[in-house]
Amino acid sequence: MDTISLGLTGLFGLTGLVLAAHFLLKGWNGWLEVRKMELASGLPRHDTAVAGGGPDLIELADLKARVRKLEAIASGIDL
Repeated sequence: MDTISLGLTGLFGLTGLVLAAHFLLKGWNGWLEVRKMELASGLPRHDTAVAGGGPDLIELADLKARVRKLEAIASGIDL
């Protein structure tokens, strides 16, 4: 490759990297702004665990039992 095409390839690569970094940072700042608004609103978050846990623990135990059954079926053991 000659010097000009090598330089242009490097320039295009660097331009693409700068544009990707710009849009990633813009998206990150937007996500941070959304999280700030959620925290400022005072509404409870949806991804926090429930303190009571009664029905959730029963559901979790049911899911664990289902996983055990599926693992047994996968390994060829009849229950």
